[in-house]
Amino acid sequence: MKTLKNIFLGIFTMFMLQSCIVSGRPNMDFVKHSGYNFKEANFASFNVPVFLAKPFIKKALREDGESEEVIALIKKVSKIKIMTVNNGSKDMLNEFSRYLNDNDFEEWATIKHDGENVNVRVKQNGETIKNMLITVNSNKELVFVDVRGSFTADDISKMINAATDK
Repeated sequence: MKTLKNIFLGIFTMFMLQSCIVSGRPNMDFVKHSGYNFKEANFASFNVPVFLAKPFIKKALREDGESEEVIALIKKVSKIKIMTVNNGSKDMLNEFSRYLNDNDFEEWATIKHDGENVNVRVKQNGETIKNMLITVNSNKELVFVDVRGSFTADDISKMINAATDK
């Protein structure tokens, strides 16, 4: 019985940690459902295991001197997917914008800093925001962050204000 329990625990651990593996394939829906040709782009993507990442994120935010309000937002996150793209293009960003518009994402903020643009778009269901997509672009390097959870408009505003204050 103990051996069976250890085998089950080992399989469960492997299953939970498999999302830590970095993939060379895109993990964002807009790439999968797009007719755009991504031949020249190089992708690196991974799903962040939130239950493992939350303590590290909270600790880093406290060390950076963030307010407890911003740190409390981490509790509302249920899933994070990150994808980086080398050799991205303006056409790729335009395709991404078209995808977001077609799928009812609203643009909430664009922050420009040192030649980089950070764009925040959200998808609402009534008063609740279930999905937030953050795009960072700098020349031909792009970073897409897909954050899922249960947020309010006030939560997103606090996050944006904290980012612009820094």
